[in-house]
Amino acid sequence: MDWNGAVRDAAAYIEDNLTLSFTAKDVADHIHYSSFYFQRVFRDTCGTSVGEYVRRRRLSRAAVELVRTDIRILDLAVKYGYDSPDSFTRAFTKFHGSTPTEVRSGKVTVKDYPQLQTGYRKEGEKEMEYKLEKKQSFKVMGVSKNFDFEDAQKKIPLFWDDVMSAPDGAPVMGMYGICFDTPTGNDQFRYMIADDFMEEAAAEKGLEVIEIPEYTWVVVPCKGPIPDALQAKNNKIFSEWLPQSDFEPAGDFNIEYYSDASQFALGTKDPEYYTEIWIPVK
Repeated sequence: MDWNGAVRDAAAYIEDNLTLSFTAKDVADHIHYSSFYFQRVFRDTCGTSVGEYVRRRRLSRAAVELVRTDIRILDLAVKYGYDSPDSFTRAFTKFHGSTPTEVRSGKVTVKDYPQLQTGYRKEGEKEMEYKLEKKQSFKVMGVSKNFDFEDAQKKIPLFWDDVMSAPDGAPVMGMYGICFDTPTGNDQFRYMIADDFMEEAAAEKGLEVIEIPEYTWVVVPCKGPIPDALQAKNNKIFSEWLPQSDFEPAGDFNIEYYSDASQFALGTKDPEYYTEIWIPVK
Protein backbone atom coordinates (compact mmCIF):
# COMPACT_ATOMS: atom_id res chain seq x y z
CA MET A 1 0.00 0.00 0.00
CA ASP A 2 1.33 3.47 -0.87
CA TRP A 3 -0.01 4.83 2.40
CA ASN A 4 1.99 8.06 2.40
CA GLY A 5 0.70 8.90 -1.08
CA ALA A 6 -2.84 8.02 -0.03
CA VAL A 7 -2.64 10.34 2.98
CA ARG A 8 -1.34 13.21 0.84
CA ASP A 9 -4.15 12.73 -1.68
CA ALA A 10 -6.77 12.41 1.05
CA ALA A 11 -5.51 15.51 2.87
CA ALA A 12 -5.55 17.50 -0.38
CA TYR A 13 -9.13 16.41 -1.09
CA ILE A 14 -10.19 17.39 2.42
CA GLU A 15 -8.56 20.82 2.11
CA ASP A 16 -10.31 21.44 -1.20
CA ASN A 17 -13.67 20.57 0.34
CA LEU A 18 -13.44 21.87 3.91
CA THR A 19 -16.39 24.22 3.41
CA LEU A 20 -18.49 21.56 1.66
CA SER A 21 -20.44 18.60 2.97
CA PHE A 22 -18.68 15.28 2.50
CA THR A 23 -18.16 11.99 4.32
CA ALA A 24 -15.17 9.81 5.10
CA LYS A 25 -16.43 7.45 2.42
CA ASP A 26 -16.25 10.28 -0.13
CA VAL A 27 -12.58 10.74 0.77
CA ALA A 28 -11.91 7.01 0.48
CA ASP A 29 -13.71 6.85 -2.88
CA HIS A 30 -11.61 9.75 -4.16
CA ILE A 31 -8.35 7.92 -3.47
CA HIS A 32 -9.84 4.57 -4.58
CA TYR A 33 -9.61 2.85 -1.22
CA SER A 34 -12.09 0.74 0.70
CA SER A 35 -13.90 3.07 3.09
CA PHE A 36 -13.58 0.77 6.10
CA TYR A 37 -9.89 0.06 5.62
CA PHE A 38 -9.04 3.68 4.81
CA GLN A 39 -10.71 4.91 7.98
CA ARG A 40 -9.21 2.14 10.08
CA VAL A 41 -5.63 2.64 8.85
CA PHE A 42 -6.02 6.44 8.97
CA ARG A 43 -7.08 6.31 12.61
CA ASP A 44 -4.39 3.88 13.69
CA THR A 45 -1.50 5.53 11.84
CA CYS A 46 -2.44 9.21 12.07
CA GLY A 47 -3.77 9.06 15.62
CA THR A 48 -7.26 10.43 14.93
CA SER A 49 -10.35 9.51 12.97
CA VAL A 50 -11.06 11.08 9.58
CA GLY A 51 -14.04 12.93 11.04
CA GLU A 52 -12.02 14.33 13.93
CA TYR A 53 -9.22 15.39 11.59
CA VAL A 54 -11.72 17.25 9.40
CA ARG A 55 -13.29 18.90 12.46
CA ARG A 56 -9.91 20.12 13.71
CA ARG A 57 -8.86 21.42 10.30
CA ARG A 58 -12.11 23.35 9.97
CA LEU A 59 -11.74 24.93 13.40
CA SER A 60 -8.10 25.75 12.67
CA ARG A 61 -9.04 27.46 9.39
CA ALA A 62 -11.97 29.24 11.06
CA ALA A 63 -9.62 30.85 13.60
CA VAL A 64 -7.47 32.24 10.79
CA GLU A 65 -10.52 33.73 9.08
CA LEU A 66 -11.69 35.30 12.32
CA VAL A 67 -8.42 37.18 12.66
CA ARG A 68 -7.82 38.03 9.01
CA THR A 69 -11.34 38.90 7.80
CA ASP A 70 -14.50 40.64 8.95
CA ILE A 71 -16.75 37.62 8.34
CA ARG A 72 -19.63 37.36 10.80
CA ILE A 73 -19.49 34.49 13.30
CA LEU A 74 -22.90 33.32 12.04
CA ASP A 75 -21.59 33.12 8.48
CA LEU A 76 -18.42 31.38 9.64
CA ALA A 77 -20.48 28.78 11.48
CA VAL A 78 -22.54 28.03 8.37
CA LYS A 79 -19.44 28.01 6.18
CA TYR A 80 -17.82 25.26 8.23
CA GLY A 81 -20.89 23.08 8.60
CA TYR A 82 -22.37 24.04 11.96
CA ASP A 83 -26.12 24.28 12.48
CA SER A 84 -25.98 27.41 14.63
CA PRO A 85 -23.57 30.00 16.03
CA ASP A 86 -23.99 28.41 19.46
CA SER A 87 -22.86 24.94 18.33
CA PHE A 88 -19.95 26.52 16.45
CA THR A 89 -18.95 28.60 19.48
CA ARG A 90 -19.01 25.56 21.77
CA ALA A 91 -16.86 23.50 19.41
CA PHE A 92 -14.52 26.42 18.73
CA THR A 93 -14.06 27.21 22.42
CA LYS A 94 -13.43 23.58 23.33
CA PHE A 95 -10.75 23.29 20.66
CA HIS A 96 -9.00 26.66 20.99
CA GLY A 97 -9.65 27.42 24.65
CA SER A 98 -11.15 30.80 23.79
CA THR A 99 -14.40 32.00 22.23
CA PRO A 100 -14.58 33.30 18.65
CA THR A 101 -15.13 36.82 20.01
CA GLU A 102 -12.03 36.58 22.21
CA VAL A 103 -9.96 35.31 19.29
CA ARG A 104 -11.17 38.12 17.06
CA SER A 105 -9.95 40.63 19.65
CA GLY A 106 -6.39 39.46 18.99
CA LYS A 107 -5.62 39.15 22.72
CA VAL A 108 -5.58 35.35 23.01
CA THR A 109 -3.72 32.52 21.32
CA VAL A 110 -5.26 29.81 19.15
CA LYS A 111 -4.27 26.29 18.15
CA ASP A 112 -2.97 25.51 14.70
CA TYR A 113 -3.81 21.99 13.50
CA PRO A 114 -1.69 21.61 10.34
CA GLN A 115 -2.63 19.68 7.23
CA LEU A 116 -1.27 16.14 7.04
CA GLN A 117 1.49 15.74 4.52
CA THR A 118 2.16 12.05 5.07
CA GLY A 119 1.08 9.15 7.27
CA TYR A 120 2.96 8.69 10.50
CA ARG A 121 5.06 5.66 9.68
CA LYS A 122 5.66 3.90 12.97
CA GLU A 123 8.72 1.80 13.63
CA GLY A 124 7.65 -1.60 14.85
CA GLU A 125 5.73 -4.47 13.35
CA LYS A 126 7.31 -4.60 9.89
CA GLU A 127 7.14 -8.40 10.01
CA MET A 128 3.89 -10.23 10.55
CA GLU A 129 3.13 -13.93 10.77
CA TYR A 130 0.30 -14.70 8.37
CA LYS A 131 -0.97 -17.14 5.76
CA LEU A 132 -2.83 -16.57 2.51
CA GLU A 133 -6.04 -18.55 2.10
CA LYS A 134 -8.53 -18.57 -0.74
CA LYS A 135 -11.94 -19.20 0.81
CA GLN A 136 -15.09 -20.06 -1.07
CA SER A 137 -18.15 -17.92 -0.42
CA PHE A 138 -20.00 -18.78 2.77
CA LYS A 139 -23.03 -17.59 4.72
CA VAL A 140 -23.16 -16.37 8.29
CA MET A 141 -26.01 -15.51 10.64
CA GLY A 142 -25.94 -13.12 13.56
CA VAL A 143 -26.84 -9.80 15.13
CA SER A 144 -25.26 -6.46 14.22
CA LYS A 145 -24.93 -2.87 15.36
CA ASN A 146 -23.31 0.31 14.03
CA PHE A 147 -20.26 1.75 15.78
CA ASP A 148 -18.21 4.93 15.58
CA PHE A 149 -14.57 4.45 14.59
CA GLU A 150 -13.63 6.78 17.43
CA ASP A 151 -14.71 4.52 20.31
CA ALA A 152 -15.37 1.13 18.70
CA GLN A 153 -12.63 -0.63 20.67
CA LYS A 154 -14.39 0.28 23.91
CA LYS A 155 -17.96 -0.34 22.82
CA ILE A 156 -17.69 -3.56 20.79
CA PRO A 157 -16.68 -5.65 23.84
CA LEU A 158 -19.75 -4.25 25.63
CA PHE A 159 -21.87 -5.30 22.65
CA TRP A 160 -20.48 -8.83 23.00
CA ASP A 161 -21.37 -8.80 26.72
CA ASP A 162 -24.94 -7.72 25.94
CA VAL A 163 -25.46 -10.35 23.23
CA MET A 164 -23.91 -13.21 25.19
CA SER A 165 -25.87 -12.40 28.36
CA ALA A 166 -29.27 -11.92 26.68
CA PRO A 167 -32.13 -12.91 29.06
CA ASP A 168 -33.43 -15.56 26.65
CA GLY A 169 -29.98 -16.95 25.99
CA ALA A 170 -27.30 -15.92 23.52
CA PRO A 171 -28.70 -16.02 19.96
CA VAL A 172 -25.28 -17.07 18.58
CA MET A 173 -22.17 -18.81 19.87
CA GLY A 174 -19.89 -16.08 18.56
CA MET A 175 -17.64 -17.79 16.00
CA TYR A 176 -17.02 -14.53 14.16
CA GLY A 177 -16.84 -10.80 14.69
CA ILE A 178 -17.40 -9.17 11.29
CA CYS A 179 -16.75 -5.55 10.32
CA PHE A 180 -18.64 -4.42 7.20
CA ASP A 181 -17.33 -1.85 4.77
CA THR A 182 -20.78 -0.56 3.88
CA PRO A 183 -22.05 3.02 4.17
CA THR A 184 -23.72 3.59 7.56
CA GLY A 185 -22.86 7.24 8.09
CA ASN A 186 -19.72 9.28 8.45
CA ASP A 187 -17.13 7.66 10.73
CA GLN A 188 -19.28 4.59 11.38
CA PHE A 189 -19.19 0.93 10.42
CA ARG A 190 -21.40 -2.08 11.00
CA TYR A 191 -20.22 -4.95 13.22
CA MET A 192 -21.83 -8.38 13.47
CA ILE A 193 -21.44 -11.17 16.01
CA ALA A 194 -22.03 -14.26 13.90
CA ASP A 195 -21.94 -18.05 13.41
CA ASP A 196 -21.89 -20.23 10.35
CA PHE A 197 -25.32 -20.19 8.72
CA MET A 198 -27.93 -22.77 9.73
CA GLU A 199 -31.26 -22.16 8.03
CA GLU A 200 -33.54 -23.42 10.79
CA ALA A 201 -31.71 -21.60 13.59
CA ALA A 202 -31.57 -18.36 11.60
CA ALA A 203 -35.31 -18.44 10.94
CA GLU A 204 -36.21 -19.45 14.50
CA LYS A 205 -34.13 -16.71 16.12
CA GLY A 206 -34.76 -14.03 13.50
CA LEU A 207 -31.06 -13.58 12.80
CA GLU A 208 -29.55 -11.52 9.99
CA VAL A 209 -28.07 -13.60 7.18
CA ILE A 210 -25.10 -12.41 5.14
CA GLU A 211 -23.15 -14.10 2.36
CA ILE A 212 -19.41 -13.51 2.38
CA PRO A 213 -18.10 -13.69 -1.22
CA GLU A 214 -15.10 -15.70 -2.32
CA TYR A 215 -11.85 -13.90 -1.54
CA THR A 216 -8.18 -14.47 -0.97
CA TRP A 217 -7.60 -13.62 2.68
CA VAL A 218 -4.58 -12.68 4.72
CA VAL A 219 -5.11 -14.72 7.88
CA VAL A 220 -3.18 -13.45 10.92
CA PRO A 221 -3.08 -15.74 13.98
CA CYS A 222 -3.34 -14.30 17.48
CA LYS A 223 -2.89 -15.85 20.94
CA GLY A 224 -3.88 -14.37 24.26
CA PRO A 225 -6.86 -13.25 26.34
CA ILE A 226 -9.48 -11.18 24.55
CA PRO A 227 -10.25 -8.44 23.88
CA ASP A 228 -6.76 -7.14 24.76
CA ALA A 229 -4.64 -9.52 22.65
CA LEU A 230 -6.89 -9.22 19.61
CA GLN A 231 -7.11 -5.44 19.81
CA ALA A 232 -3.34 -5.15 20.18
CA LYS A 233 -2.80 -7.37 17.13
CA ASN A 234 -5.36 -5.39 15.12
CA ASN A 235 -3.59 -2.15 16.02
CA LYS A 236 -0.23 -3.52 14.89
CA ILE A 237 -1.72 -4.74 11.61
CA PHE A 238 -3.40 -1.45 10.71
CA SER A 239 -0.91 1.03 12.13
CA GLU A 240 2.41 -0.66 11.43
CA TRP A 241 2.29 -3.63 9.09
CA LEU A 242 -0.46 -3.24 6.50
CA PRO A 243 0.45 0.34 5.39
CA GLN A 244 4.00 -0.86 4.69
CA SER A 245 3.08 -4.21 3.13
CA ASP A 246 2.51 -5.09 -0.52
CA PHE A 247 -1.13 -5.94 0.17
CA GLU A 248 -4.14 -3.80 -0.60
CA PRO A 249 -7.49 -4.64 1.05
CA ALA A 250 -9.89 -5.94 -1.56
CA GLY A 251 -13.28 -6.53 -0.04
CA ASP A 252 -16.07 -5.28 2.13
CA PHE A 253 -15.27 -7.30 5.23
CA ASN A 254 -12.77 -7.66 8.06
CA ILE A 255 -13.36 -10.81 10.08
CA GLU A 256 -12.30 -11.95 13.54
CA TYR A 257 -12.46 -15.72 14.01
CA TYR A 258 -12.89 -17.06 17.56
CA SER A 259 -11.98 -20.63 18.52
CA ASP A 260 -14.02 -22.74 20.97
CA ALA A 261 -13.38 -21.21 24.39
CA SER A 262 -14.28 -24.49 26.14
CA GLN A 263 -11.04 -25.99 24.80
CA PHE A 264 -8.96 -23.64 26.97
CA ALA A 265 -8.57 -23.82 30.75
CA LEU A 266 -9.38 -20.13 31.28
CA GLY A 267 -11.70 -19.79 28.31
CA THR A 268 -11.30 -16.53 26.39
CA LYS A 269 -9.02 -15.21 29.16
CA ASP A 270 -6.49 -18.00 28.68
CA PRO A 271 -2.95 -16.92 27.62
CA GLU A 272 -3.16 -19.53 24.83
CA TYR A 273 -6.65 -18.63 23.61
CA TYR A 274 -6.56 -18.64 19.81
CA THR A 275 -8.14 -16.16 17.42
CA GLU A 276 -7.54 -15.04 13.84
CA ILE A 277 -7.92 -11.82 11.86
CA TRP A 278 -8.99 -12.22 8.24
CA ILE A 279 -8.40 -9.42 5.72
CA PRO A 280 -9.44 -9.83 2.05
CA VAL A 281 -6.64 -8.66 -0.22
CA LYS A 282 -5.82 -8.02 -3.85
